[in-house]
Amino acid sequence: MKRVFTVSDLDGVPAGGEVTIAENTLITPLAGEEAERRGITLRVVTAERQEHSSGAAAAPSPRQDAASTAAPEESARRRHVSDLPVPQADFGELVRVVTEEILHYLGGSGAAASAVGAGPRPADAEQDTVELHDVARLIDHTLLRPEASADDIRQLCRQAAQFGFASVCINPWHVALAVNSLHGTGVKVCTVVGFPLGASLPQVKIFEAEQAIKLGAAEIDMVINIGALKSGQDEAVELDIRGVVEAAHRGAAICKVILETSLLTREEKVRVLVASKRAGADFVKTSTGFSTAGATPEDVALMRTVVGAEIGVKAAGGVRTFEELKKMVRAGATRIGASASVKIMEEAARKTGKG
Repeated sequence: MKRVFTVSDLDGVPAGGEVTIAENTLITPLAGEEAERRGITLRVVTAERQEHSSGAAAAPSPRQDAASTAAPEESARRRHVSDLPVPQADFGELVRVVTEEILHYLGGSGAAASAVGAGPRPADAEQDTVELHDVARLIDHTLLRPEASADDIRQLCRQAAQFGFASVCINPWHVALAVNSLHGTGVKVCTVVGFPLGASLPQVKIFEAEQAIKLGAAEIDMVINIGALKSGQDEAVELDIRGVVEAAHRGAAICKVILETSLLTREEKVRVLVASKRAGADFVKTSTGFSTAGATPEDVALMRTVVGAEIGVKAAGGVRTFEELKKMVRAGATRIGASASVKIMEEAARKTGKG
C-alpha cells in the first residue's frame, strides 16, 4: 500500500519550509491545499535516495532539480493531488484517510470551509458589495421537466438573457431552439447526457454528447453509472466519465459529472470524485434534481475537499433561495443549478438593496 500524506504530516513544519516525501505518495487534497497556503514545498525523492538518507534530508533527484527550477506556477501545480497516480488498489486507503480529514473539517468553522473552496464568493453574507451580475453568473438557469414545451424554453432563454445567467440547462431535444434563442446574448447552452438515471451505455452517452455539441451545446452535464459504482466497478465508471469528457473537449465544450449524491455513501462519493478528477472532468455536480434529494452544503464541502481547487463544483437540486445559494457558495460551489433562478435574483436584489 502506498503511503498517504495528510495534514497531520505538516505539523511543526514552518511556513516556507519543505517536507521530503517518498515518490508516488498519495497526497490528500487538504494536505495539498494547506502546504500551498503556507508556502511549504513537498519535495519528492525516489525510494533509493530515501533508503540512503539515514534520517537526513535527502538530496534532490534530477526530477526534483527540474521541479525546483520550474516556474513558480508549475512548481505549485506539481503539489496538487491530480499530478500523483491514484491506482485502483489505493482507493480504499485514500477513502479512509480523506474521509477522516473531511469529518474533522466538517466539524470546523465556516471560515475553514470557505478556505477549501475556489473561485469568487460574491454571495457571502459578510459582503456589503454583492454585484447581482456576479450572482447571476453562478447560475445555470434550469428547465429539465419532460413536459417542457418550446414556448417554455423560449421563456427560459429570455429570462437567462435578461439576468445574464451563466447558461440555460435543458434536455437535448431543445438545444437547437435554445442556441437560436440565445444567439448574441453571451449565455451558454448546457444540456444533459445519460439523464437522469446514468445507466445508458457508454457509447450512447458519447454519441449523445457529440450530437448535442454539433447542435451548439457548450456544456455537457453527464450522469455517472450509479449501479456500476455501487457494484465496485470503479474502472468502468471512470471510463464512462472519460468517454464523455473527451467527447466534450473534442467539441470545445466542458463536461460536468453528476454524482447523484443522495444515492451514494460517503465512500462512494469519494471514489467517484477521484475517478472524475482522473478522467479530466471540468466540474463535479451534486444531483439531477430527479432523485430522492438534492444538494447539501455538506456534500458540496466534501466534493470541494476531494477534487481540490482545480475543478468546478456545481450544486444542483433544491437550491431555491438566495440564502441557500450563499450556503452552497460558502461550502465551495462555483456554479449553481436552479429552476428558481429568477426568484433567487429577485431575493438577492431585495437583500442587497439593488432591486
